[in-house]
Amino acid sequence: MPSDRWEPVAFKTRIDEVLRQFIAQEADQFAAIDPLLAPVAEQLEAAVADGKRLRAAFCYWGWRAVGQPDSDALVRAAASMELVHAAAVVHDDLIDDSPLRHGRPTAHIALRGAVRRRPRADAAARSLAMLVGDLLMALAGQLFATSGLPAAYLARARPLWSVMARELIAGECLEILRTGAGPDTTASLKVIRYKTAKYTVEQPLLIGGALAGAGARLREGYAAYGLPLGEAFQLRDDLLGLFGDPERTGKANSDDVRGHRPTALLAETWRLADDNDRERLRALLGRRRPDADALDAMRELMRRLKAPDRIEDMISARVREALGALHDLDVPTHAASALTALAQSAADRRS
Repeated sequence: MPSDRWEPVAFKTRIDEVLRQFIAQEADQFAAIDPLLAPVAEQLEAAVADGKRLRAAFCYWGWRAVGQPDSDALVRAAASMELVHAAAVVHDDLIDDSPLRHGRPTAHIALRGAVRRRPRADAAARSLAMLVGDLLMALAGQLFATSGLPAAYLARARPLWSVMARELIAGECLEILRTGAGPDTTASLKVIRYKTAKYTVEQPLLIGGALAGAGARLREGYAAYGLPLGEAFQLRDDLLGLFGDPERTGKANSDDVRGHRPTALLAETWRLADDNDRERLRALLGRRRPDADALDAMRELMRRLKAPDRIEDMISARVREALGALHDLDVPTHAASALTALAQSAADRRS
């Protein structure tokens, strides 16, 4: 039985093994329907091959912070959070037309090989990727329901799945609807809140807590800790999206600029800019395929206006808020230590 000390590497190994076995079996059954399905089945496995497993960790500690012991069944339930994430990533990469994830071609790019001799091959590959994401979301629910936890425990948490799905999809829709609109920090933070923050930290914590029978006060504390921390996580992602090293992030660093995504970084740059800077910003954002020089010019403009510093301040403020809420919670010492460490790893990462 694992100790109460938080060991992120050992935990990641447990989650990776659950996902590997579960998805391998599902992929085999899927491919057995027809040999043509093999490339699609491969993308199911590719979708869960990497990841920090933060969402699973927050679900796990949502359970442990109530006072519940370690449980292999709970680890399986927590692993389902990673399938929700995998589904969201496949769909997000498709929506944003992102070419890379974890240094490998994204699903809609990888699947071009399966349809390269067919009419409208790119559209067909995108359709296949969409269906991969749909299947991953369905499999997330299956893994959760068959985790081995008592039915009464699962019933307590099931309503939160609907909330998580509704808010995640609302955030994706808001990002699409806000793309190309005038930069607005408040609107960008709302996109962050619903697209990423809630399903990354708050909802996994609440689901883990619901499984364990957490009371109202503890659930309120989870939300007070989870929401600002989830926002800090995505704000860091926005910075890494333009200023991170693609060798470490595994993603192209032109996606946000090329897609005119409504990030808080862009909104703060616009807010801090004068008329001349805004004209320059419009010209840079107007390039359909920004080259390295255009990206460097964008970074230089942002640095001069101290927009990245402003985002760093927003991250720090949210981490302080999350840790303050955690300090007020009456949870076991080992759970508080783990959630403190998770807060730092979520907000301070470099990939």
